[in-house]
Amino acid sequence: MRADRLVAIVLLLQAHGQLTAPALASRLEVSERTIRRDLDALLLSGLPLYSQRGRGGGWALTDGYQVNLSGLTADEAQALFLATGPELLAGLGIEQGVSSALRKLLAALPKETRSHATKAHRAVHVDPTRWGQLAEETPRMLASLRAAVVAGLQVDLTYAKPGREASVRRVHPYGLVSKSGVWYLLAGTEAGPRTFRASRVADVAATAEPVERPDDFDLARAWEEVNHELPHWPDQISVEFSVEADAVPEVTGVLGPWNNVQALDPGENGSAGPRRFRARFPSVGDAAFELIYFGEAVRVLAPASVRHELARIGRNLVSAYALPPVRDRSVGVSKCAQESA
Repeated sequence: MRADRLVAIVLLLQAHGQLTAPALASRLEVSERTIRRDLDALLLSGLPLYSQRGRGGGWALTDGYQVNLSGLTADEAQALFLATGPELLAGLGIEQGVSSALRKLLAALPKETRSHATKAHRAVHVDPTRWGQLAEETPRMLASLRAAVVAGLQVDLTYAKPGREASVRRVHPYGLVSKSGVWYLLAGTEAGPRTFRASRVADVAATAEPVERPDDFDLARAWEEVNHELPHWPDQISVEFSVEADAVPEVTGVLGPWNNVQALDPGENGSAGPRRFRARFPSVGDAAFELIYFGEAVRVLAPASVRHELARIGRNLVSAYALPPVRDRSVGVSKCAQESA
């Protein structure tokens, strides 16, 4: 563990330029005494470290010193290459840079470590879409949103909610989140923190004004709060439906916690009858699109708007795929006419 900590100290100093011993102790979650012993060990090893006393002082590396990346262990190299798959970065506008960086890193690794990293990169593929669904097209403004987040600048966002005309609003972009293959922007607004679906962003105009971000803001924690509050969003609709017993695992697995699926009856073990559930969806159309996938295994009970939308889709499908009546050429009348006679 100490060897890993020594490497971490060097990387932190290389990234931040200068840090005090208390700051290093806080970041690495050890005592200040431990950090000072580690710094002494690094000095004795010949690492070009120096300390500056007084206000604004701290520890730093001599100018121009760089860590030799060939010092990565096999496990570290595998973890790095596993975490940078192109399917996780699509649309952010950094795919070419990541690929170039990985090639340079791969060339710097020792032969054995390079082999482990290459195998790890080829061993895993992440498909961000759910079964039965197509991947959402990469949002046109995703790269612009990423650039605004990284630059820390406010933007004038042209955004259109479903069924409404686009409007322009000034927002403070905090971060981007990918959920089941769909990208979202978390941002501050005059009305407080808001979540915007990236595919509904029509334009992003950067300003010269810096983002005003809460001091304790954490993107992962903020997204967890969004997930927790999702069932209470005003534009969500609640749908009640019954599910055939043998289809319950598939339906609850596909919909999952994002739809806040709740069982309305206990469902005794071995019960062959249908079970009732409630779930939430962004709109009537989204609910119909999600639930029609399960066919006759799911029957919507309420609201009527979702039932009507499913019926409309069904009528359109029947109209599109209905076969013409089969005629009996020997008598010149259709079999349909014979049956109705």
